[in-house]
Amino acid sequence: MKSEITIKSVRCKGCGICVAFCPKKVLGINLLGKVQVVDSEACIACGQCELRCPDYAIFVDKKVEL
Repeated sequence: MKSEITIKSVRCKGCGICVAFCPKKVLGINLLGKVQVVDSEACIACGQCELRCPDYAIFVDKKVEL
């Protein structure tokens, strides 16, 4: 399953919870202290980042491949 990850940078405080819970290491923290996608191809659309974000700053849009 493919996915598209949307990050609302203005909401992100860079706590790193989403990075810690990502089983495929898709996310990382950039030089500004905000979350960023570092390996979108590895994403399995598990939604752990979206579920765990305390600031509702990250969203996973699951796309079904036909």
